[in-house]
Amino acid sequence: MSTYHHSLAIRERLCHGCTHCMKKCPTAAIRIEKGRAQVDSAKCINCGQCMQACANNAIGVEQSPFEMLFSFKQRVAIVPAVFFSQFEEEITNKQICMALYDIGFTHLYFAEFGIDILDVLGVTEPEDVPKPVISNYCPAVKHLIHTRYPGLVQHLSRLRAPSQLTAILARAEVDLLSGSPEDTGVFLITPCPAKIAELKTEESDGIITGLFDGVLNLDTVYNMVRNSLTKNRRRFAAALEDTILPPMTARACKWSLIAGEKPTDTLRRLAIDEIHQVIDFLEYIEEEDDLTIDFLELKSCAEGCVGGILCTRNKFLAKERLTHLVTQFPETLDDATRARILAHADLLRENVYEQEPETDESIKLDEDLEVAIHKMEKARRIVAALPGIDCGLCGAPTCAELARDIAQSSASIRQCAVLRLKDPKELNTLARIWGEKISTES
Repeated sequence: MSTYHHSLAIRERLCHGCTHCMKKCPTAAIRIEKGRAQVDSAKCINCGQCMQACANNAIGVEQSPFEMLFSFKQRVAIVPAVFFSQFEEEITNKQICMALYDIGFTHLYFAEFGIDILDVLGVTEPEDVPKPVISNYCPAVKHLIHTRYPGLVQHLSRLRAPSQLTAILARAEVDLLSGSPEDTGVFLITPCPAKIAELKTEESDGIITGLFDGVLNLDTVYNMVRNSLTKNRRRFAAALEDTILPPMTARACKWSLIAGEKPTDTLRRLAIDEIHQVIDFLEYIEEEDDLTIDFLELKSCAEGCVGGILCTRNKFLAKERLTHLVTQFPETLDDATRARILAHADLLRENVYEQEPETDESIKLDEDLEVAIHKMEKARRIVAALPGIDCGLCGAPTCAELARDIAQSSASIRQCAVLRLKDPKELNTLARIWGEKISTES
């Protein structure tokens, strides 16, 4: 399995060491060292909470250069429905499509169209996935489960993400029309740094193997579309009748909203949003075996993808527009669209399921179980000696995390500012207990 790629990065020259990101991080992946934020890549799930909390623009998210688009004659955009919700009501969906064509795309597909592909193919979850089946739609939650809740990995849905199925169909259709597969570039527009990380984890030689040739941040494309709309308002208004929206059903359109996922074979389901609430719930279900739920929809962002950190509009207004957008799509696909899907049924069926994880990605105190238990006990005794006020002055988000770092020999109890001010001699005694070198300071 490829090393997990991280799409978020600290811009050290802009970082003030203010601790906002450290305190907001749901997986305690950030420490402040020498006045700068440092990220533990093993713990980071690329949810973007840190980027949202940073007031100094010191955290950035990568994307493919937009100029890469023009390396291809056929330029396919896989666009999430949430992109359309970023615009005010007077801008129509057809105008947005025209602007996407104007900035360089030649073909448009809705990312959620993959849900309709699954329906047409009649594909359901494999029977060997135990209940409750956990949605794999949110890549941040998916990676969280792999690294922190390995006992729940077997519950993750095995169905491929809708945007990926859409990309497979789009590439097949466009390649057939053009006759030159090497001239086709497929690009995903996303509001989610975790999606960028997930796709680029599979990257090889600069190309995201078999699916996407690039990933573009939603806010970047939004700004380009906004400029195009401003410059071409009259021209777009005159050509509206000739513009056709890509196909999608109402059911697929609301998939990215919280409580929007509705598998056809599910009786009882539960939806939870916002990553801290998701973690609280996962902590609970990891210990419980009496759940009578068939399907769990867990989304890292509040209200679903409309709350993505690369979105540009207030999430509640965006949710309202997306909810209204749902009413403009049919309940079922027309026969012509179904025929398009069925024409590539064999290819799609071959790729409809994700591969099972080949390696254990879970975070451990130590690979040796006996050593790990010893470190866990050591951390428990250390945290009992700490003040427990979680001030963050030590550079760790909580006293418990500092204790864990000390047990891992990656931090010192001398970092505790409260103990240092209270009694430096007692601090030396504690340091001796934990096996640290004795300070010569009085």
